[in-house]
Order: sequence, then structure tokens, then C-alpha cells
Amino acid sequence: MMNNLVIRSVVRGLLVNGSRGGRYISTATAATTAGVLKPTEVLTEFRSRNGASVGVLYWRRMMSTSAETAVAEKETTEKSVGKQGEKEVASLKTSDGSVISSYWGISRPKILREDGTEWPWNCFMPWETYRANTSIDLSKHHVPKTFLDKVAYRTVKLLRLPTDIFFQRRYGCRAMMLETVAAVPGMVAGMLLHLRSLRRFQQSGGWIKALLEEAENERMHLMTMVELVQPRWYERFLVLAVQGVFFNAYFVLYLLSPKLAHRITGYLEEEAIHSYTEFLKDIKNGQIENVPAPAIAIDYWRLPNDATLEDVITVIRADEAHHRDVNHFASDIHYQGKELREAPAPLGYH
Repeated sequence: MMNNLVIRSVVRGLLVNGSRGGRYISTATAATTAGVLKPTEVLTEFRSRNGASVGVLYWRRMMSTSAETAVAEKETTEKSVGKQGEKEVASLKTSDGSVISSYWGISRPKILREDGTEWPWNCFMPWETYRANTSIDLSKHHVPKTFLDKVAYRTVKLLRLPTDIFFQRRYGCRAMMLETVAAVPGMVAGMLLHLRSLRRFQQSGGWIKALLEEAENERMHLMTMVELVQPRWYERFLVLAVQGVFFNAYFVLYLLSPKLAHRITGYLEEEAIHSYTEFLKDIKNGQIENVPAPAIAIDYWRLPNDATLEDVITVIRADEAHHRDVNHFASDIHYQGKELREAPAPLGYH
């Protein structure tokens, strides 16, 4: 009877009072079953109207025990993963305290030389090394015939004058300066061909890679010369100025006339062959000490362990002869009214 009376009172309150506000208190049943929703929670609201209290019941579904457990397990897992990550990073600290993160999964595999010792260089890998073809014809010369050829030839001869005056027979410093300039054309040409390939949706015929290989090879010449000759402060400043001017000038020139740009580079390489030949003469005459070859040169050109400066200059000169051929060949392609991609690129031509 009492229960029926309460229910009637609740229903009457709902019909009479609707959903107008008031304050409420909650009472909930205590029975639970594992893995099943808890019994709904009963909210009893006592509304006051005309001095009389009327009760209203609200029913609210509670969260299940299994859901609460899942949330708790997720939070625990996230915390453990975070702690594990911190341990991994901490374990990769070097002796000086710096941290090398392995989060991205980037790591260098252990690379060994043929004798079993660890490969010491990050700037090039064993499969990028080679033995230079020193039997190449060093006397080849492109005779300037057209107007542009003569412009290219005279331009290079004009650029040689300040170099001869400034460096004279200091061929170590001269070679260092020469390589900072010689590494620019391949990079500029490769970059512009790359952009053209993207714009026109066309293959490059391998020329992008060939020209970038040339630029990288010239850079390795510079890295070798720096091991032999420590540049002075004013020489570093000169390199900065010359590179800034030459890069922008060659960039504009290649946009206007690729055939002229490649012809100039071909003549620059001819001058490089001449400079290294004079370098070798001074070594053989004893005017320059024939010191042991730097380790980077021995590994890059696969030279014998007892290689000397003379061996290094010999292989560098051979490289310059190959670059001479590549650039004169590229210029000839343009003179024939064709694009570089129409002729096979001399990939791996050392």
C-alpha cells in the first residue's frame, strides 16, 4: 500500500508540476553485477507548490563496470608507454650527455671495410667510391668556332688572370679556390633541370643525376684539399665572395643559354687540368712536399694505403678531364637544337 501511494504521488507531481525547476537529492540502489550495467540511479526531487511538497523521480543510467575497467586499463597503458619511451631516449645518451632520439627509427647500419674495420665516413658510402680512370686523354681541347664558343673561351681566360696574380704558384690554395667554383655549375644545372622536369612532367634522361654527381665529385675534391691546405681567413672571405657572385651569375646564364653555360664549364675544366698538371710538376721537382694522402682520399678513390699527394692530384686531374668531356658534350647537344634528355646521360662517368 505504501509503495502504491508513493508511485501515485510521483505521477501526480509529474502531471501537475511538469519540468519546472527545483532542487533535487539522489538516492541510488546498491546492487551491482559484474560486467552488467549498474541499476539505474533514482533521483528524487521534492518540489514545493502552495506549501505542499511533491516528489518527482528521475532515472539515470550509470556507467558499466566493464567500461570503467577499460578506461582505467587504457590510462595505465598510456603511462607505461610514456615511461618506456623516456627510458629508450635516456638509454641513447652519449658520453657528453647529448641525446640521440630513436623515435623516428632512423639509424645508420654498421658498415665495414673490406679489411673488417668500421667505415668512418658519413659523407659518402663504400658503394659510392671508385677507381679513377687515369688513362683518359688530358690533351683534348674544344677549338672555339662559333661566336658563343669564343665568348666562353675568352671569358675563362679572363677569369684566370686574377687567379694567377693572387695565388701565383701556391697550387694548394689555388686548387682549393678552384674547387669552390667548380662545384657550382653541376649543382645549378642539375637544380634547373630538376625544376624543368617538374614543370613539364618530363623525364630528364638521367642528366639531373649526372650533373649532381659532378657537383658532388667536385665537392669531394674540396674536402680533400682542405685536409692538405688550411685556408687563411682572407682566403675564406674570398671564397665567400667569389661563390656568391659566380653562383648567381651562372644561374642567370644557364636560364638564358644552357649551351653557353656548359661550354664555359668545359673550358673551366680544361684550365683545371692545366693547373693540376703544374701542381704535379712542382711535386715531382721537390718544390712541394709529397706528403701522405689524406684518409678521405684513400677511401674515396680506393687508393693504396701508402698513397701520396702525387697520387691524389693525379686522380683529381683525371676527374676534371671527365667533367670537361661531359660539359662539352652537353653544350654540343644544345648546339644541335636538342634537349639534354634526348641524349643518354653519362652516369657514373669518372
